[in-house]
Amino acid sequence: MSRQLAVVLYVVVMAAVIAGVDFAFFRNRFWERLTVNIGIVLVFAAFYLRFLRHP
Repeated sequence: MSRQLAVVLYVVVMAAVIAGVDFAFFRNRFWERLTVNIGIVLVFAAFYLRFLRHP
């Protein structure tokens, strides 16, 4: 699998997780939704930097 395809797939999975959590738990709560979305992005970024980035 090419590097670009892996990154695109990773971003699509991250967006699906964010959308799923939003609709399942935080439908009418703006600030909680924003906080959790930022947290999810930070977790995905940390995982990417730790395990998927090649030197």
